[in-house]
Amino acid sequence: MIVQKSRLVAAVLSLILFVSVVPINLVRAEEGMFTPDKIAGLPLKQKGINISASEIYNPTTGGLTEAVVRINIGQGGGGTGEFVSNNGLILTNHHVAYDALVSASTVDKNYGVDGFKADSPANEMQAKDFSILITQKVDDVTAQVKAGIADTLTDEQRADAIAKKIQQLTTEAKAAAPKNSSITIQAIDDGYFYYKYQTLTIRDIRVVYAPPYSIGQFGGDPDNFEYPRHGGDFTFLRAYVAPDGSSAEYSPNNVPYKPRKSLTINAGGSKENDAIFVVGYPGGTTRYRESFSVAYNQDVQLPFIVDYFREQVAAYTEAGKSNPAKRVKYQGDIFNYLNTIKAEEGGVLALRRGNVVATKQADEARFTQWLNADATRKAKYGEVLPNLQRAYGSAIAPSQKSALFRFFGNGEANWQLVLLAARIAIEKEKPQAERNARLIAASAQVKAGLTEILASREPVLDRAKLAFFLRRANELPTNQKVAAFEKQFGTLKDDERNRAQDDFVRTFTEDKRFTTAESLSGLFDMTVAQMRALNSPEITTMLDVTPEIEKVQTDNIAFNQIVTKNRPLLIQGMSEMKNVTPYPDANFTQRFTYGTIKGYKPKESLVATPFTTLDGVLEKDTGREPFNVPQKLKQLAQTKNFGAFGENGTVVVNSISTADIIGGNSGSPLLNANGEQIALVFDGNYEGLGNDFFVSETLGRTISVDIRYVLFITEKYGDAGWILKEMNIKNK
Repeated sequence: MIVQKSRLVAAVLSLILFVSVVPINLVRAEEGMFTPDKIAGLPLKQKGINISASEIYNPTTGGLTEAVVRINIGQGGGGTGEFVSNNGLILTNHHVAYDALVSASTVDKNYGVDGFKADSPANEMQAKDFSILITQKVDDVTAQVKAGIADTLTDEQRADAIAKKIQQLTTEAKAAAPKNSSITIQAIDDGYFYYKYQTLTIRDIRVVYAPPYSIGQFGGDPDNFEYPRHGGDFTFLRAYVAPDGSSAEYSPNNVPYKPRKSLTINAGGSKENDAIFVVGYPGGTTRYRESFSVAYNQDVQLPFIVDYFREQVAAYTEAGKSNPAKRVKYQGDIFNYLNTIKAEEGGVLALRRGNVVATKQADEARFTQWLNADATRKAKYGEVLPNLQRAYGSAIAPSQKSALFRFFGNGEANWQLVLLAARIAIEKEKPQAERNARLIAASAQVKAGLTEILASREPVLDRAKLAFFLRRANELPTNQKVAAFEKQFGTLKDDERNRAQDDFVRTFTEDKRFTTAESLSGLFDMTVAQMRALNSPEITTMLDVTPEIEKVQTDNIAFNQIVTKNRPLLIQGMSEMKNVTPYPDANFTQRFTYGTIKGYKPKESLVATPFTTLDGVLEKDTGREPFNVPQKLKQLAQTKNFGAFGENGTVVVNSISTADIIGGNSGSPLLNANGEQIALVFDGNYEGLGNDFFVSETLGRTISVDIRYVLFITEKYGDAGWILKEMNIKNK
């Protein structure tokens, strides 16, 4: 999860500066991420689940799903957590809560490394910019939204009619909802589905206990997405509300939230082939995408993201080398980027090894034969694939340039602010009716916040980003070259061009003309002529590149309109052909999935068993990060001081199951057949990556922290046994 730094303008900039061709897809086995309202129709007993659907989801009296919350972090990112006491105690992953630890850290007190422990609720630490969302009710309103929407409507008329229907349904639902609840209706899969959510947001979240990094994220990046795994990836948080029970910002006067439902913990363990289920908030999947989309992601977008993020990791690392405060400040950013890099690299590899594009193409060929066999089907679906193919043909032709521009204008680097000022100047010269009103309105917010933005900038990162874009632009095929950059550097070759670009970057990111609020503020008030009169190569280049960015944006808007119209028809047609009922792609709303505790065979001659133990932690110990086992944990292992949580002379640390999860599910409870929490989801395995697009039933696995390791570390290592006393723990 990548969290934006500036709360003032980050979301605005990402919204207005570029429209993407295909959304980023960040980190299955038993396939299915089902919405809560559909649980009643699932074969729970056949899957070994002992409790009823109404015990899992019940908006009237409160089912298990109401104990499982979404954790939101700032303007983006997050994960899942669950209430494990009736006093607002939440269990989630260490890596989900990591930003809270880092934001509270200093050089002298680095909670990101050392962890945090409150001796009592009075000493719990604010989790800055954290909030939780409780899902109270979920309704499929697809039929209501689409009712009366004629096929003869134009795209604009259809969008307007749907918007009015959504507004009507939202207004009606708000009138019937509890006072503090919110109502939202979301389109999923480009409008194939529409879902209504009644939710409650709590904005005062505090850290109760987090183990040190050497336990919480033992193994670091080398072990990330790998198995066998030995991570104690957990943290306890607590939700607080105003004394009257309403949601409120952080205040010392707030009191712990009393959830309607909290989970029972079962410390009795599990065994292979036991039935399990997971409730959580998977961030996003794209499982109904056409082959053209998969190919674009596999060959263009995901590799570009990997390269771009790797450049930023290097920049953050460089910034912290000689500055301990920055090293502390950026540890969360580095972790998040490394996490995404490995996830996307693994996803690309999985897509290629799984021949997913070819599989999709075969499905599409079968679909074409199926629709051609029936005149009615051909009339309804005959143009769907040709339309999508034409759309991708026009979008993918300049795909590498589009990928570059997707990120070029999206951010808060000082040179990106100059780009925004240039865009505003050009926009103001257009006829009033043609101006981008949102862009102009947003520029006023940005201008007002320049001091704040520049105060938080990292010059090393600004330089690295601009240097990366110029270098990648230079490497583009001849038919995709950026004219503005070629105008500035095109007559130069090889080292000469590299030196000129380096000088350009240095001037742009260090000169006071571009690095002070006063000078940048003046640019936002200038006309195009006034800007060009400054005779600044840097400003001129930003003016020259703006029409190219706008051209790509215009093309992408047209692309998105075609996709939005045709992709739902493809999903519908494919479902008819295969005689299956599709479930909505994940969209960071609550979902249910089930499976079993089960090992797998990752490679020839290798068999991964479903459990790892503390013995494996000690085997991996090198004494150096990220495999440095704390001395106290070694002593506890040597003396077998496991309290009530040992088994066969050790403690179970991690397990794997066939549950269908993805990024956003981090922190989800892994529940046994009776609905009791036995583990905490924190990762997927490397062989199962790419599961946003497809499912590998033989290789995909969910990695979880055994609840006994959570309890053992909290009580014996962390000396925070007081936390366990408020939890409902069985078989202890």
